[in-house]
Amino acid sequence: MLEFEQERLRLLEYEPELFDLGDALGLDGLRKEAAALEEQSANPNFWEDMENSQKILRQIRQIKNRLEAYDALKQEYDDTQTLIALADEESDLSLLEEVKTGVDKVIAEIGTMRLSTLLSGEYDAKNAILTFHAGAGGTEAMDWVEMLFRMYNHWSERHGFKVKTLDYLDGEEAGLKSVTILVEGLNAYGYLKSETGVHRLVRVSPFDSSGRRHTSFASLEVMPEIDDEIKIDIRDEDLKVDTYRSGGAGGQHVNKTESAVRITHLPTGIVVACQNERSQHQNREVCLKMLKSKLVEIKEREHLDRIEDIKGDQKEIGWGSQIRSYVFMPYTLAKDHRTNFEMGNINAVMDGDLDGFINAYLKMESRAP
Repeated sequence: MLEFEQERLRLLEYEPELFDLGDALGLDGLRKEAAALEEQSANPNFWEDMENSQKILRQIRQIKNRLEAYDALKQEYDDTQTLIALADEESDLSLLEEVKTGVDKVIAEIGTMRLSTLLSGEYDAKNAILTFHAGAGGTEAMDWVEMLFRMYNHWSERHGFKVKTLDYLDGEEAGLKSVTILVEGLNAYGYLKSETGVHRLVRVSPFDSSGRRHTSFASLEVMPEIDDEIKIDIRDEDLKVDTYRSGGAGGQHVNKTESAVRITHLPTGIVVACQNERSQHQNREVCLKMLKSKLVEIKEREHLDRIEDIKGDQKEIGWGSQIRSYVFMPYTLAKDHRTNFEMGNINAVMDGDLDGFINAYLKMESRAP
């Protein structure tokens, strides 16, 4: 039937791109690398060096994730072709919508995987640490931080990433003054690094009895989670360590002990905090990892030769510095001011539909000289 033939040809157009993806991902090389690493892990002395063992196992897991993702896409392509052939043979138009949905999904996933080949930065494959801060707008801005916090949680769930809250500070009346989360998954930082910057909200305030329109700002900072493979010398005398009781929910243990830790890096003025872990020692370890990540991220972003050249970021969270605007009133629109990509379905965006913005940024960066 003509309808099914059109879908078959539409899908067939992407077959060359699917196979090109295999070459771009270096599948043969990845399989050889995985086999060599697994051979190392089978060595009887493998666990004698625990640090190196964990590093090798992480490498194996990351490589297998890449291979499995491509194999799953290839299988989905083949299954959709089979479905089209069966539906055409039976002349069953009731399957047309399912066929169209399948074709659309395969095409979208090919596009997403193609973009993943652009994630070639040194830290792109790593987990991401996201820190949100309320800016201009008072209670409105704190509510906006909580909305963004939920939005990125939804985005992470869509992509099968795990989210862990590391630290948070409640707003006085509503929302959150600040919150830090860890997003765990392959290429989490590579995708989310595009979201760093000031996010602007325009809406009718639920906190304004007069129903006036308000503009609020919140900043998002994205860092790669840096593991122990990267050595950075952080001297104890450069650290100011404060302990305090965790706020909000957390149970009796959290509230009765000063387990939360805040560390200030005196040379740069950078502050990191963690209250999620059960002990002060664990929170201190997470803080040090966050500090290391922050230092590395700034060094890379500012193209600095030395960590010592880093100074704290003093950008104002307000007008003139936003990367994206989210408008709820008088119309609905989310627009990125760097790429000009926009979406009119603001509810979908707040539910985590951010791939269009992220993909547009990655494409723009890939074309940059």
